[in-house]
Amino acid sequence: MQLPLFGRACCWLSLLLPVAAGAQADPPNVVLIMADDLGWGELGCYGQQIIRTPHIDALARDGMRFTQFYSGNAVCAPSRCCLMTGLHPGHAFIRDNGNPTGLEDLKRQYGWEFPGQQPIPAETVTLAKLFRNAGYATGAMGKWGLGHCGTTGDVNNQGFDLFYGYHCQVHAHNHFPKFLWRNHTQELLPGNTAQLSGPVYSQDRFIEEAIAFVDANRAKPFFLYLPFTVPHLSIQVPQSSTDEYTSSILEDPYKHTAYLQHPTPRAAYAAMLTHMDRGIGELLARLDELKLSDNTIVLFTSDNGPTYDRLGGSDSAFFQSAGDLRGLKGSLYEGGIRVPLIVRWPNHVAAGKVVDWAGAFWDLMPTLCELTATEFPSNIDGRSFAPLLLGKPQAEHEFLYWESPGYGSQQAVRVGGWKAVRQQMAPKSRKEQPITTELYDLRNDESEKIDVAAANPEKVTALEAILAAQHVRSDLFRLPGVDQ
Repeated sequence: MQLPLFGRACCWLSLLLPVAAGAQADPPNVVLIMADDLGWGELGCYGQQIIRTPHIDALARDGMRFTQFYSGNAVCAPSRCCLMTGLHPGHAFIRDNGNPTGLEDLKRQYGWEFPGQQPIPAETVTLAKLFRNAGYATGAMGKWGLGHCGTTGDVNNQGFDLFYGYHCQVHAHNHFPKFLWRNHTQELLPGNTAQLSGPVYSQDRFIEEAIAFVDANRAKPFFLYLPFTVPHLSIQVPQSSTDEYTSSILEDPYKHTAYLQHPTPRAAYAAMLTHMDRGIGELLARLDELKLSDNTIVLFTSDNGPTYDRLGGSDSAFFQSAGDLRGLKGSLYEGGIRVPLIVRWPNHVAAGKVVDWAGAFWDLMPTLCELTATEFPSNIDGRSFAPLLLGKPQAEHEFLYWESPGYGSQQAVRVGGWKAVRQQMAPKSRKEQPITTELYDLRNDESEKIDVAAANPEKVTALEAILAAQHVRSDLFRLPGVDQ
C-alpha cells in the first residue's frame, strides 16, 4: 500500500524545554534498539529474576517504561514492516514471513547465499527515508528482513546510508556467520564456521559498527537503528559470557528439534541477553563520552514475543519470558505481541516514570517524527505519543489491530481494556466449526484466561465490526476465513 507524503511537521521547539531567546536547539539524535524474540518478562526492569540486564534496566530508571506496548506483529518480518511504515498489519505490505522466488539473476549478481524475505515496494515511505530527507545521517546494524540487496526492499534504497549485518532472516539464524553484509558487499569473518562458537560474534560487530557510526556523525543529527539478532535462535554466545551463568542455572535435558544444539542452553540463552546488554552499555557510554546523551532519544523494544518452549534449546517457561501473559511468538495473545518499550531523553522524558498507555509499533514513526520536526505521512495508522513522553495530555487509540495468516491464521483487536481474538481461520474443510470470536477483559484478566464473549454479545459485535473493517484484501494477500 503506497502512501503519499503530505507536508506535515510539528514545531518541535515548542515541545521541548524552553531555550534562551534567539538560541537554536540542535535536532535530537535517535537511537532505536530492537531485540529479536525478546519476551516481555526477560528484562530485570520488567520483573526478570534470573537474567541480568543492568544497562537496559538503567535506561528504564532514567527514562519512561511502558507496560502496555505492542509489537507490529507476532513474527519478525511483518512486525518490522509495521515499525518502518507506521501501518498496522491490516494495511502493511508485509503480513507474514516468507521468502521470494524468481530472483535468480539478482542472486547471481550480488552473490546471495540466503533467500532474503519478501521485499517491500520501492516507493514505500519508511521511517529511515523520512529521516534522511530531513538531513539525518542514517545507519542500521543488525537484521533487516524486508528485502535483499538489489530488490525493491533493498535497505540502502529504503533510507539507510549505511547497513551492516544480515539482509536475510535465515542468514541471521547463526550468530557466528561466515560473513556479514556492508551495504551490498559481503565482508568475510575469518575463522567463523557457522558453528556454536567462533572468533567473531555478530552481536559484537554490530556494537562496533554502531559506535563507529556515532563517531563519524557526531557533528550532525543521526538516526541509528539497531535491530539486534539476539536472543533469536540459534543459542550462541561467547563462552566467557556463558560461564557467568553455568554455576547458577541448572540445566534440564531437552530433545533437540531445530537450530544448533547447545550443551548448556539455559545458561547460554541468559548469557546472550546479558552479552547484548553489555554491548548496549558500551554504546551508551560512548554517547556520554561524546556529550551526546542529553540530545539523543534512545528507545529499546523487541520485535515480538519470546520463542516457543524448548525449540532449539530455548526455555521460555523456565525464564518466564512472557511473564504471566498467555502465548508466545507467533500468537496474537498478549505474550506473542506485548513487548517492552523504554524511552530515554534526558531533561525531556521524565526519569523513572511507568505508563500504561496502550500503543504499538506503528506509533513510533509519527512519534519520532514529531519529536524531531520531521515530516511524515498523514494517512498512516500510527498515533504520536510525543505528548505523553513530554508530560502532556495524551489521546488514546480508538483501537489497536493485528492480523496474521501464520499459525492457523488469526485476528485480534484491542479497544480500551477489551480484546477480541479469532484463531484457526484457515479451516481444513468446510465441515469444521465456524470461526468464533473470543473476548477478554484485560483490565481484570491480563493473562487472557477467561473468555467472556458469551456474557458480552454487544461488545463482541462491536469488535467484530472493527476486525472486518481493518483487514484490506489485495492481490498479494488473503486472510483465510475472511477473503473467500
